[in-house]
Amino acid sequence: MIAGVTETNAQGSVGESDRVKQQPFNNIEEMTLDLLRIISNHQAKYPANQATYFDALNQLMSGFVDFDFVAKKVMGKYYKAASKEQRLRFEREFRRGLIETYGRGLMSYGDQKIVLINKSPLKKGQKAVVVKQEIRSASAVYPLNYLMYRKKSTGEWNVVNVTLNGIDLSKTFASQFLNAARKNQGNIDQVVDNWLSGA
Repeated sequence: MIAGVTETNAQGSVGESDRVKQQPFNNIEEMTLDLLRIISNHQAKYPANQATYFDALNQLMSGFVDFDFVAKKVMGKYYKAASKEQRLRFEREFRRGLIETYGRGLMSYGDQKIVLINKSPLKKGQKAVVVKQEIRSASAVYPLNYLMYRKKSTGEWNVVNVTLNGIDLSKTFASQFLNAARKNQGNIDQVVDNWLSGA
């Protein structure tokens, strides 16, 4: 089972939730603890129970990831050309694909621990930060980075990109979308319909 190691105690009370959401490092510590619990609860029967595993991840990540923002970036120049319905459809499919990719990647690391390595005070007015973790085993170390932006309207910090063992998921998906759009002559409906199949 993957074990979590953090530099500070992130197990705050429910009353601390709003405060925690204002600190990106605390956000990731909180998310990691919940993530480890989810992995532990599903690891023994995985992949037979992957549907419930992905559902649990979806519920968790909804509170930490700005899926709308990430989906917009992945669509690139096609975002403006897409209708509201097409944007919503893609966000749903993209969200599903991101969670499944992220979930499978973490599940594959097995009996290791996740360590937060760069917690530090934020500068006044700072709007972006990369929260760095390491997935450590006896024989190897795998980097896990979260790019986070601070929302101007709420002050909350949200994940807008994940880089897992050197693989930038946002760039990977943006390239996938662009190639699919070109293949389908810019037909966004076809791109969305075939998104998870990679067609």
